[in-house]
Amino acid sequence: MVGPTVRKLQALTDHWRDGYDWRAVEDELNGWGQYRTTIDGLDIDFLHVRSPEPDALPLVLTHGWPGSVLEFRKVIGPLSDPASFGGDPRQAFHLVIPNLPGFGFSAKPAETGWDIPRIARAWVVLMGRLGYDRWGAQGGDLGCAVTDEIAKLKPAGFIGSHLNFAMFGPTPDEIREATPEERAALADAKYFWDNLSGYAKEQQTRPQTIGYSLADSPVGLAAWIYAMFQDTCGTPGDAEASFTLDEMLDDIMLYWLPNSGTSAARLYWEMNQAGWSSPARIEDPITTPVGFTMPPKEAVRRSRRQLERRYADIVFFNEPAEGGHFFALEQPEILVNDMRATFALLR
Repeated sequence: MVGPTVRKLQALTDHWRDGYDWRAVEDELNGWGQYRTTIDGLDIDFLHVRSPEPDALPLVLTHGWPGSVLEFRKVIGPLSDPASFGGDPRQAFHLVIPNLPGFGFSAKPAETGWDIPRIARAWVVLMGRLGYDRWGAQGGDLGCAVTDEIAKLKPAGFIGSHLNFAMFGPTPDEIREATPEERAALADAKYFWDNLSGYAKEQQTRPQTIGYSLADSPVGLAAWIYAMFQDTCGTPGDAEASFTLDEMLDDIMLYWLPNSGTSAARLYWEMNQAGWSSPARIEDPITTPVGFTMPPKEAVRRSRRQLERRYADIVFFNEPAEGGHFFALEQPEILVNDMRATFALLR
């Protein structure tokens, strides 16, 4: 697969031009409550959804690339107000959903150094500034990286996390001693990195170069992001079977309107420059409690035994039958249930 076909991209852009309604998305975002605060010299835009339940547990949810805060749109209601969705009000959460620096309507860093650990420290400041003294975190993709860094920091009041991704690579021993299921996962990851990861190599090394195209051409930006929906969804190669055109365009618009294609790509460069690697290490495992959901179509997925070597306190683990990389958007009910199961053990 060399990228999006002309036919599919034409259908997406035709709908964008003739049938798309951004104002409905504005109403949705404003209905949740958008806020801004300055942390470490940078304006951070975030959603803050307070539960009607007074004993709700605060959670910070972190998106990835090329995602956005809209990744979580289908889980916000069930998590924050479970009683209205047939759930147990004792499982309610207050939700804080920031735009990563340079993403969405957060400010674009004007200096280098806004890497994953710095973002994690900013989220700790944000949760404290909101008055939360006991809280947890959730993330996938880059949100997993930020969440792991928070867990490694062990800030006061942090009780644990839930992840639907894992950022570490296997060791030579793990490759050599892999089970049949682990070998299948390794083969999927190898295919992804060999054939579908051109975006990462470009953004790690030359984000400014691709950035001009992302800033100048709406179709170019749409193709760059659509390719990820197509390649990493639960129905690989058929993005439209996992997402509506509106859902994909809503996400694309959160890059186009604030002109954040380039600034978002630079986070990969920051990680590469810093030599970032997962803080979940065999020689120094993360010790705060964590729950995992590993979707079957996640190209970079890990087994429980691989995770247990790097996370000392796994309280929940699920391998659902469906779902891919944008799990919150694709399988919101499973994610909600898995998050509830994880944090029910930690409240």
